[in-house]
Amino acid sequence: MYEQFSHAVLNEILDGLDLDGELHELRPFLTRLGANFYGIHALFDTLYGEHPGAEDCRVRLVDTMARAYLARAPELRGLDLVRERDPDWFLSQTWVAMALYTDGFAGDLAGMPERLPYLQDLGVDIVHLMPMLQCPPGASDGGYAVSDFRAIDERFGTLDDLHEVAAELRKRDMLLVLDVVLNHTSREHEWARAAREGSERHRAFYFTYPNREIPDAYEETMPEVFPEVAPGNFTWDDELDRWVMTVFHGYQWDLDYSNPEVFVEMLDIVLTWANHGADILRLDAVAFLWKKIGTRCQNEREAHLILQLMKDCCQVSAPGVLFIAEAIVAPVEVIRYFGEDAVVAKECEIAYNATLMALLWDGVATRNARLLRAGLTNLPDKLPGATWLNYVRCHDDIGLGFSDADAHAAGYDPTAHRSFLINYFTGVFEGTPARGEPFGRNDKTGDARISGSLASLAGLESALESEDPERIDDAIRTIVLLHSIILSFGGIPLLYYGDEIGTLNDVSYLQDIGKANDSRWLHRPTIDWAKAERRHERDTIEARIFQQLKHLIAIRKRTPAFADDNDRTLVDVDNEHLFVYLRVPNQRAHAPVCVVANFDTDPQPLDHGALARAGVHERRELTDLVTGESLSVEGNHLWLPGRSFAWLVDRARR
Repeated sequence: MYEQFSHAVLNEILDGLDLDGELHELRPFLTRLGANFYGIHALFDTLYGEHPGAEDCRVRLVDTMARAYLARAPELRGLDLVRERDPDWFLSQTWVAMALYTDGFAGDLAGMPERLPYLQDLGVDIVHLMPMLQCPPGASDGGYAVSDFRAIDERFGTLDDLHEVAAELRKRDMLLVLDVVLNHTSREHEWARAAREGSERHRAFYFTYPNREIPDAYEETMPEVFPEVAPGNFTWDDELDRWVMTVFHGYQWDLDYSNPEVFVEMLDIVLTWANHGADILRLDAVAFLWKKIGTRCQNEREAHLILQLMKDCCQVSAPGVLFIAEAIVAPVEVIRYFGEDAVVAKECEIAYNATLMALLWDGVATRNARLLRAGLTNLPDKLPGATWLNYVRCHDDIGLGFSDADAHAAGYDPTAHRSFLINYFTGVFEGTPARGEPFGRNDKTGDARISGSLASLAGLESALESEDPERIDDAIRTIVLLHSIILSFGGIPLLYYGDEIGTLNDVSYLQDIGKANDSRWLHRPTIDWAKAERRHERDTIEARIFQQLKHLIAIRKRTPAFADDNDRTLVDVDNEHLFVYLRVPNQRAHAPVCVVANFDTDPQPLDHGALARAGVHERRELTDLVTGESLSVEGNHLWLPGRSFAWLVDRARR
């Protein structure tokens, strides 16, 4: 009955649209719209049915989708059709991603095409260009305080430059990832300016209040994101003469998604960037999209409904485009961003595996895998048709978001252990080789996060200072070990630019007044291309890291067991220093792979009997895919050198 009603509504809406001259082009769109309209209408009604502007926005919603489809280039529509026929195309083991700042990597967009061979040499075929939209100088939050969602910042180039990059990537069978900041705008965005100039319509795009009564009610339960530099969640605006919700920084105004007009405007922006050539859209800060007094204003049910509605709408206009959920929240929460109570992913096909990232760094500091095993044992299963984005470092800080229960299970006091990790990676703990800086320190709670490049956190910076070859070797082994796990764990591995050549911390940000109070700029480098060229020179640090990663990526791409088929099984072994898991290919003709990682700096024995009992390997002769060597069990054990790993297969099935 409801489905019949929704189609009646659809026909009424289509009759009201001024698209008569273009209806012949809309047949694929109308087919998809008809198939999805029941869900779209139901979600919209749940979110906005009681809002006085709901009916006008419902018409605008369909109009927005139709016009986005008509504006979509023929080659992008062709990709949509190909990907619709193979909806799990992105689960292949062949994909490897890298995130980079365009200006730090190539100078600007015009310089990107000539740098693509470098990425292909490494084996990267997904390129995430970090935010490039127009932001106010000195108040950009690294590109996430957008003042114009439709304009490229002139420092990066033009839309035409981006189109050339997108076309070159397609020519090379590479994918483009772009950011859309959903949660907030810059204070200088046209909507915010109009609100300050007296527009009631635009004031309703934001959370604004004449006094502290409602803001104080929110503050009772809302945590602070940047307590050092932006305490609280509201900022007084003199021009507006009101308090404004600013969860991140005072210059970033949170959008009010209880207003359907906000949703329609932001959907239009999402579809615009899909049409500019993005294969994947990274949706920023999705956990914060719905605000409710008495809650943490994160992970609310309505935030998920917004994402489901956005995904359904995108499936109609640009079905080949994937969403990444940037939700750095607890595992039990992040799993919901794939699609709550759905058979297949209905929100975001991809989500950051921040839990794995934090636990890997714990393994580096403790030299054991106790917390890593405990945390991943309790990582919920994701939905079919969805995948993890596995990473070691990114543009952001390292948050220690593992659960207290997992810390207890690993034998740690959670508060004391987090304090140890912060001290270890910021150089406070005696004897630590790590060189990082604290970020977001909260003096009221004692919490902090960690900034620093992968190489410096892994000990390469301090090792070079000491001119100690053994310490340099250990740092390089640590860097490669961490990458070996994200390349084999299950999902899309995401490398961070500069890590592939051992880029150290960059302290030059301290000379820029707009960056000096944000230690995350420590690990947002400008690539030294003379250093990068040393990747071809034998025995250089750059070559040792780059060539090993290139080798691992090549093995990953030809190993079917590393495709993401929900086929990872953790293996219990009687050695706390070892992290062991089994990857089983979807097709029996291919061999399973047992991944073994030693987090200790000393050699450690792997009990072959435990593997045999787990059904991993019954034979006593194994092959390491990485070295190609056959390994024989000696005294029922295999020995792994310190900070090393192996990708093991039965010799007979290789």
